[in-house]
Amino acid sequence: MLKLRLSRGGTKKRPVYKVVVADSRFARDGRFIEKVGFFNPLLPKEKKERIGLEAERIKYWLGQGAQPTTRVARILGENELMPMPANGNNPQKAIPKKDRKKEGSEEAPKAEAPKAEAPKAEAKKEEAPKAEAKKEEKK
Repeated sequence: MLKLRLSRGGTKKRPVYKVVVADSRFARDGRFIEKVGFFNPLLPKEKKERIGLEAERIKYWLGQGAQPTTRVARILGENELMPMPANGNNPQKAIPKKDRKKEGSEEAPKAEAPKAEAPKAEAKKEEAPKAEAKKEEKK
């Protein structure tokens, strides 16, 4: 499957990305079919030198069935080469994992269910020793 994705270049802590068309099985920074643009995240968003795209080639590859990654789809959407993808919503992402509490209507019944089963399990445990004691008495 063909992908439009970012390939990292630049030095340590100073990334510069190429927008490339590559087979999804190839390594991120490895072999690619064609370079169709660049992206420099270090520049301010207002500068036009931040993103450079070859619109005709990108449209060609999209027509051939190449699928853009999430980040490339946003870049193409901002440059009006394709419809802007819907924003994702993950409000839990900003909270550290250890501090996240599971809330919601789905979690409440699950939390109550083990409590209801616990007395039943205890009752079965109590019955089991009694049954064993009766078996021993018969012998």
